[in-house]
Amino acid sequence: MNLKGNTIFITGGGSGIGKALAEALHKLGNKVIISGRRRGRLAQTIEANPGMDSIELDVADPQSIRRVTEELVAKYPALNVLINNAGIMKIDDASTPIDDDLISRTITTNLMGPIRLTSALVEHMKKQESAAILIVSSVLGFTPMAMTAVYSSTKAALHSYSQSLRFKLKNTPVRVLEIIPPWVRTELLNSSEEPRAMPLGEFLQGTIDALATDADEILVPQAKFLRDQQGPQEASFVNSFNEQLEQPSVLA
Repeated sequence: MNLKGNTIFITGGGSGIGKALAEALHKLGNKVIISGRRRGRLAQTIEANPGMDSIELDVADPQSIRRVTEELVAKYPALNVLINNAGIMKIDDASTPIDDDLISRTITTNLMGPIRLTSALVEHMKKQESAAILIVSSVLGFTPMAMTAVYSSTKAALHSYSQSLRFKLKNTPVRVLEIIPPWVRTELLNSSEEPRAMPLGEFLQGTIDALATDADEILVPQAKFLRDQQGPQEASFVNSFNEQLEQPSVLA
């Protein structure tokens, strides 16, 4: 992927991985527009990065998506990169009744949001000389974490969607890339100080390096092992993975 001279729209750009990606791509000479629900976070980010723009967007709301995409196409006709990053992660227990609001909000935000947003912008992207749609999934889409069953399921679905989208766009100027993060020190699951998680700066550098290649799946080395565990021994590995996580609790 060409990392300079793009017009980039990134969801969930006010914190965590989204903010880190937005700032890194901004520094590389791209026009970056960030979005999110929290106006204060967006304001802080663009204030710290002169030239960056922001727009409020709730990816769980189809009307918000419709309004924002119409505004984006009108105001930024050169828009050629979409990064579907916004997501939520909640603890659940699939062995008991899961709160219906948790199910609905997680699937609507993590899965339906990126699909709706991509659908709203894909025709515009196809008109560009060169374009890219990036989808942020997770290693948990390949090796699920049992205490976040719904979240892990949405990330598995995003991987499937990315593959279908890539195939259908293969004869267009639009590349489809899947960023597959490992456990990173962000606000998700209060992991900002978690020693077992990958430092955000280290993840960011590895991700930018991988984006500069021709790879369709953007992986840092720490993510590759969990991404590659699918196969005949998958169930055994998933059990072992979750048993290890239960030793010192993620929430400790």
